[in-house]
Amino acid sequence: MNIYKLKYTDKETALADFTNKGIYVQVDSELVYADGIQAVVKIGLIVLTEGTYDENFNEITAPIYADGYHYDVMAIQDIDFGTNEIIVNNPKHNFAGYEEV
Repeated sequence: MNIYKLKYTDKETALADFTNKGIYVQVDSELVYADGIQAVVKIGLIVLTEGTYDENFNEITAPIYADGYHYDVMAIQDIDFGTNEIIVNNPKHNFAGYEEV
């Protein structure tokens, strides 16, 4: 099983790459996993520092986010994601039974 940690500039770029690489295929009017794709997890934006808010939920300080829009992909086959594949020291998500050591 192959686990890929990925970073894109935004969600649209990621989805376009997934479609081009055959991660997703169009079936009728929806995108579904292609053969060999076990899971795609949208991590999205990763908060590095939480924002602060007053009692009325007005923002006092804005949250700080890591660069990029993040996804995890689990696939049977090898996929070349190029520079979008990243090495993660403190993962925000793991697939059960496939935790990185």
